[in-house]
Parts: sequence; structure tokens; C-alpha cells
Amino acid sequence: MRFGITILPEHPWSRAQVLWQQAEGYGFDHAWTYDHVTWAGLPDSPWFSATTTLTAASTVTGLMRLGMFVASPNFRHPGAFLREITALDDISGGRFLLGLGTGGDLDSRILGGPELTVKQRVDRFEEFAEVLDVLLTNDKVTHRGEYFTIDGLATAPGPRQRPRTPFIMAGNGPRSIRMAVSLGAGWVTTGVKGESQDDWWASLEQLSGRLDAALDKAGRDRWGFGRFLNLDAGQRYSLESAALFEDMVGRAGELGFTDVITHWPREKDVYVGSLDTLEQVVADVIPKFR
Repeated sequence: MRFGITILPEHPWSRAQVLWQQAEGYGFDHAWTYDHVTWAGLPDSPWFSATTTLTAASTVTGLMRLGMFVASPNFRHPGAFLREITALDDISGGRFLLGLGTGGDLDSRILGGPELTVKQRVDRFEEFAEVLDVLLTNDKVTHRGEYFTIDGLATAPGPRQRPRTPFIMAGNGPRSIRMAVSLGAGWVTTGVKGESQDDWWASLEQLSGRLDAALDKAGRDRWGFGRFLNLDAGQRYSLESAALFEDMVGRAGELGFTDVITHWPREKDVYVGSLDTLEQVVADVIPKFR
């Protein structure tokens, strides 16, 4: 099992730098930040750019991978986003993990984006991800689609990682899972929250089965495909206690997840917990699953 932690982009860099360095010092395999204009969970709180935060984090860390959780077409054009991806991949020394998903629609609404049906949002996401794949693996790209247009964009220098920056694809629907299998180095899920924690675990078991079926159908190796779980997307925060964290990691492993992601403890609102619990988990729990 590999372990990740999400540091929300809410802190001035003088504070955030310490957290990113602590995360690496704790031995996390990867650390993530949210990519939003506004996150619905903290809509009125301070918020900083994900790409700028990850760029800064890459200069003060050197071992763990750095992930965007998750980029969406709600406020991004793939041609412009290409430049940010290649810069991050270069500055980080090839440690960048690109999470991709349809995203929540709050970002789009705030910026005056079109009202789209669920199908249209998935259509747009599919085009977005496919165009990014082409941009990151070709020298010059022209594309005219339903949602995006690119006219002869030269893509040099390209990503540092080859054949391209890894996509960690988010989504629970059948199309999103198929896209994860066709384009992704891995899949990340929040599950379906439901009315209880048991409902959430049941949804994860179902989704894992659907992923297995999609991998088998595509002829991809189940065991070579990354499966990332947001541990805090159900009814409980995984760092409520070390015992809860250990139980959740064990259950995730039984369902075939290769990577779990928690959140840096906060003092109020969401992900409320203590640094003492995080340090206990790092010292006593994580080593059991290495």
C-alpha cells in the first residue's frame, strides 16, 4: 500500500511550505492539493492556485510525488493547460501526478460557464482528457471538437515523464471508468457517500468490481493499474483516530486499492483532527502496511 496526503491550498506559502516539507519528512509517497477556483466545501475561505502551489512544493521537496486532485475542464482549456503540466513535470523532476475528472460544476457556474447536463459534462471531460493525451504525446496538434479548438499548437518541450505525465482518472460512472482504463495510469474514487459508512464501503466494492471488469475487457493487468481511494469521502474522517485509520486502510487493501489518500488535519469545518493523530499514524500504522 502507498500513502498520500492532501494539503488544501488555503495557507500562505510561509505556512504551506512547512506542511509540504513535513509531509515528505513523514514519508508519504505522494501529496496532493485541490484544483478549484472555489471549493464548495469552503466557499468563503482563502484559496490559492493549485498549479502555483504544486510548483512551489516541488522546489522544497525532492522525493514524494505531487498530485493535482483533480483538474477539470470547468475552467481549463487543454491547450493552455499543456504548458502548466509540462512546467510542473519539469520543475518537479518528473514527480507530477495529474488527477483528471469532470469536476464539480460550482467553478463553471461562478465563471459563467454553460449549463450542461451530466452527459454533456462527461462528453466534455472525455474530449478534454483525450486532447491532453494527444498534446502530451505529439509535436504539433490541431483539434476541432465540440468543446475545444486548437490550431497547429507546437507542444515542445513535452513532458519530462515518458510517454507522458501519468493521468490518475477520477469518476464512478461506466464511461468514466472506461476512460480511466483507456487513458489512465490509475483511477481515483471518492465512492458514493450514501447514508452510512457501510453504504460507502459497499459502493467501493461495487465500483472496484466494475473497474476489474473494465480492465479485463481492455486486456489490462489488474495488478499493474493504480487504484487510489480518497479515504475521507465517506461519513468519517480517517484521522479521527489511529485505530480508525488502520481499519480503513485494511479494508481498502482488501478491495484491491493500491493507494490511499487522507487529508491534513484542520481545526474546524472539515477534516477536523489533530497533528498528534497524524504523527501516531505515521509512526505506528503506516509501517504495518508497507
